[in-house]
Parts: sequence; structure tokens; C-alpha cells
Amino acid sequence: MNGADTAFVLISAALVMLMTPGLAFFYGGMVRVKSALNMLMMSFVSLGIVTVLWVLYGYSLAFGDDVGVGLLGDLGHIGFKGISPETLTGGKEGIPVFAFALFQLMFAVITPALMSGALADRVKFSAWALFITLWVSVVYFPVAHWVWQADGWLFKLKVIDFAGGTAVHINAGIGALAAVLVVGKRIGFKKDPMRPHSLPLVVLGTGLLWFGWFGFNAGSALAANGTAANMAMNTQVATGAAMLGWLAYERIRHGAFTTLGAASGAVAGLVAITPSGAAVNAFGALLIGVVAGAVCSWAVSLKFRLGFDDSLDVVGVHLVGGVIGTLLVGLLATDGVGGATQLGRQAVGAFSVMAYSFTVSWLLAKLVDKTIGFRATEDDEVGGIDQAFHAETAYDLTGVGAVTRSAAPAPQRPAGTPEQAGPDEAGTPQNKKVDA
Repeated sequence: MNGADTAFVLISAALVMLMTPGLAFFYGGMVRVKSALNMLMMSFVSLGIVTVLWVLYGYSLAFGDDVGVGLLGDLGHIGFKGISPETLTGGKEGIPVFAFALFQLMFAVITPALMSGALADRVKFSAWALFITLWVSVVYFPVAHWVWQADGWLFKLKVIDFAGGTAVHINAGIGALAAVLVVGKRIGFKKDPMRPHSLPLVVLGTGLLWFGWFGFNAGSALAANGTAANMAMNTQVATGAAMLGWLAYERIRHGAFTTLGAASGAVAGLVAITPSGAAVNAFGALLIGVVAGAVCSWAVSLKFRLGFDDSLDVVGVHLVGGVIGTLLVGLLATDGVGGATQLGRQAVGAFSVMAYSFTVSWLLAKLVDKTIGFRATEDDEVGGIDQAFHAETAYDLTGVGAVTRSAAPAPQRPAGTPEQAGPDEAGTPQNKKVDA
């Protein structure tokens, strides 16, 4: 066993695990306060569901011996059958299979969680749990086999996806679009204000994602070597460039540099560099980041033109960013890898995953909708799905700003003055409409 590489992969796995709570904060701050907890839970529950499925059959389907056509692994490793703590990935020298399996598990966990942002505010929690159970089983595990297993058909085609542009981001982005088309728009879409309730939470989530992404990208080298170092550097470079690209487009188009734009731009850069970072130099990473930031900033506006309600811009950031990063490998890869041939391979990888994931995701969403119902009721959606599905609220505002009768007497109103509306129990002026 190579101890240094094993330690590096285990630490990287822990960093990727942190990305899922980071994603929960990122999405949780972007929704209205009445569904903040539900948004956190839609990401967080993936840690439980996907972990169990990974042990039962997920690892075997994704990384088991190919059944013969490059599409799926066999079931020879159900429950990690045949794998011991001493089993190594590289034969005589390598890392334990359990270290590799743990690292890949964290990828499987965060991928369905990425889709949750597109469905914010309006789906039943039980339906979401069932959907991601089906989705990782029928969509993610097979696609991971295509891309990363030596016998997978995209791997043999030499499609470059170092850390998940196709298997994670394109897969989740197009799957989210399919689910959105089944579930439909939020009540009040394009009519009511649906502003983020906590931009500080968004920035916190972005910081955790950025931090964890070094494990996501550099850890995919599966060794503490120069490839990992190059990938880590390019991750930082592309993310910073994408933030600036998004802000520049936003300033030109909308006249302001927003905090939400900075956070979204950083995530777009992280997405775009994921498939390509090990194959490009620092200048290539800069270009990928700037392009991803500006193009993704433009792409998020398409939902209003085309009429699909992608609540938190999963399609505009993850699908579009993943496609940008995957295709630009063909143009910017160094050491003689890039060129028209490689661009064609990258296009095959991107669009085949899109076609498969969209079709199957739409069918799975329809199945859930027709059986147990995917959409929350109108009363639950309007009243707040935190209370409806979790019997909790994100913030206890009872009594905030209010003065108890025993603490201070009510002020006397001078004779002749009109009566004014006082504060309600939450300290909000009455008779004023408040955006939830």
C-alpha cells in the first residue's frame, strides 16, 4: 500500500463529503425563508440514501466487472463482496479499494443533491427521496461506469472527464431540467418576488464548496503527484476567473456587481474546470473560467424566456458549465491531446450523457408523479413546505422585537392623535405586505 497516496485520497474524500453540506447552505440561502429547511434537507438526505445504496449495489454497478458491452458493472461486489481492507487498486502497489470506493461514494452523494435546487419550494420530501433513490440507481451508477471504469464505453472512446463534467454536472443538470418539466412551475413564477432570504448563507456555502472542490478535483488523481498539483492550481485559477467573468457580464447587462453573482460565478468556474483541469495549463484554466462565468451568467436568464422554472439555476450553471468544460478540452488540452478528433470525442461524451439522462430522468419523474405524486399541494407550497413536511422552521422569530406587557407598559397615546398600527409578534409592521 502506498501510504502517502492513501492518506491523500482519504482526506480528499472527506473534503468532497463537506461539499454536500456546503451545497445545502448555498441552495438554502437562495430560497425564501419558508422553504429554507426543506432545501437543506433535500441535499443532506442524499448522504443517507446514496450511502446505503452504494454499499448494497451502487459500487458494484459503477465499478464492478463490465457485463460485456461497456454500459454497466456486474453485481459481483454487492455489499463489497470479495473486497477486503488489504485489497489494493493497483495490484502490487496502490491504494486500498475501500479508499477509492469511499472517494467515489462522495461523488455519488453530491450528484443528485445538485438537482435539488431546480425543484426548490414545491416538491414533496418523500417524493424527492424516492426520486433520487431511483435516479442514482438507473442514471448515475451506469453513467459513472461509462466514464470512469476501464471497460466503460466512453472511457474506451478516450473521452476526457477527469473529475465529473459529464458524469456529475451534465448528468445532474439535464436530469434536473427533465424533472422540472414534469413537476412544473412554482406558484407565482415570474410574478411574485422570490429573492434569496440569506445571502450570507449563500457565500458560506460557496466557500465550503470551493474548499471541498480541491478534494473533488485534485483527489481524482488518486495520488499525491504532479497531476493533482496541476489540477488544484487550475481549480483555483478557473474559479477566480469565472467569478470575474460573471461579475463583468452582470455589470454590463444589469448595472451591478451582486453578491449572488459572485457566488454563482465561482460555482460555474468550479463546474467548468472539473472535466478539463488536468489536461490544460494555467492559461487554459483562465480562459475556461472567464468563458464559463460569462456564458453561465447569460444562460440563467433563459428560463424566463423559455418558460421553465429552474428555481436555483442548476441548468444554467451545472449543465451549461459542464458542457463548456467538457468541450473546451478538445480545444485547449496540452501535450498533443487537443484537436478536432478529441473535440469530437468530447461532444459524443457530453451529448450521449445528456440524451440518456434526460430521457430516463423524465420517465422516473413521471413514475413518481403518477404513483405517489411529486408536487406539493397548493396550500403546502403557499404556506411553506418547511412546516408541511418537517414540522419546523429555519428561524424562530417568535417575540423578536416585541415588548412584553410585564416588561414595560404600553405608551399612552396623546389625545387627538390617530391610532397607528403597531408591530406584530415578529416585530414586523402590520398592514404591510412582507415577502416570505
